[in-house]
Amino acid sequence: MHTCLQSATHALKAGHDEKIILACLLHDIGVVSFIRCDHGYWGAQMIEPYVDEEVSWAVRSHQALRFFPDESVGYRYPDMYIKLFGDDYKPEPYIVAEYERALKHKWYMTSRLICVNDIYSFDPNMKVNLDDFVDIIGPQLPPAGGGPRARRFTLGAYVAHHDVAEPVFVTRAHENRRRQSVRPHRT
Repeated sequence: MHTCLQSATHALKAGHDEKIILACLLHDIGVVSFIRCDHGYWGAQMIEPYVDEEVSWAVRSHQALRFFPDESVGYRYPDMYIKLFGDDYKPEPYIVAEYERALKHKWYMTSRLICVNDIYSFDPNMKVNLDDFVDIIGPQLPPAGGGPRARRFTLGAYVAHHDVAEPVFVTRAHENRRRQSVRPHRT
């Protein structure tokens, strides 16, 4: 989780919008949940019901994009990957195909910016603070109509406990839309 916070801290300091920062906060949530293989795909599945579609798409696609440099935004192949995979590593064909699809997608840059901010997120000495993101991840939310999802938590609760079944991740805009949709009916 520390690298997610580092990535989001870089995005915040670079002045990116809330969607980019939230995507950076969540991009490795699959890894945090002990899913290593296809972590972007599985992480996106976990957050999809709770975030904007662009954020979940970006989390899903960063997994493929990270293996391919994009000099136009200053993303080079990470030295860490050379150490981990070797300098002759070639991604699997399905990763290459996903990369080629992502290149043509309208949200390519959202996902690419996860990689750009994450490339610098391997510093074990960097200081990060979850409180820097309260405006983005939102306060604890009341249940919208109860039902099976009546127990909802923020990202902070999820990070603190790791056993929360249903975290809620929102941007301010997302929360405002939710509040409007659950206003009590006046007679």
